[in-house]
Amino acid sequence: MERAFDPLIVGRVIGEVIDDFIPSTIASVVYSSNNVVRNGKEFFPSSLTVRPRVQIHGGDMRTFFTLVMIDPDNPNPSDPYLKERLHWMVVDIPGTTDASFGRELVGYEKPMPDIGIHRYVFIIFKQPNRLTRMMPPSSRDRFNTRRFADHNGLGLPVAAVYFNAQRQTAARRR
Repeated sequence: MERAFDPLIVGRVIGEVIDDFIPSTIASVVYSSNNVVRNGKEFFPSSLTVRPRVQIHGGDMRTFFTLVMIDPDNPNPSDPYLKERLHWMVVDIPGTTDASFGRELVGYEKPMPDIGIHRYVFIIFKQPNRLTRMMPPSSRDRFNTRRFADHNGLGLPVAAVYFNAQRQTAARRR
C-alpha cells in the first residue's frame, strides 16, 4: 500500500499523535459485541462500554509491550485544547498474548464524545524490558504520547489502529 493512502496518515494519527513508523507487530482490537476496530471505522459509544480485547501478534513471551489508548480530539475536534485524553494504559504485556496479561496502570475509560467526531487511537510500543518502575500520569487530560514514549525509552510505535465515534443522540419519541 502506498504510504499516502495509509489510513493512519489520512486520519492524521501519524503527524498529530505519533511519528511515522514501520509496523512490525499486529494488534487486533475487538469489543465485546464482536466489533472489530479497523482504521477509520465508526462506532456508537454505547457499544464501547466494556474494555476491548487487545491481542498482540508478534514477539514471544520474553518480549513486552505497552498499550496506550487516547483521544487526540479532546474536548472538541475543532478546538482540542486539552489535546490527548488518556483512556487506557497497560504495560508489561507479554508478546503473543492480550492486554489482560499486562499490568493496567490506567483503567479503561469508555469513549464519550460530546461534540464532533473523535478519533480513539490504540498505540502499541515494544518495551526494551519490563517497565517495573513506570508510574501512571497524574491526569488523563493533556497526555502526550510522544513525550510518554520518549520518557520511558519506548521509541516509535510498532502498531497502531484507530476508530471514530461521535455523540449518540437519544431516540426521539412521538
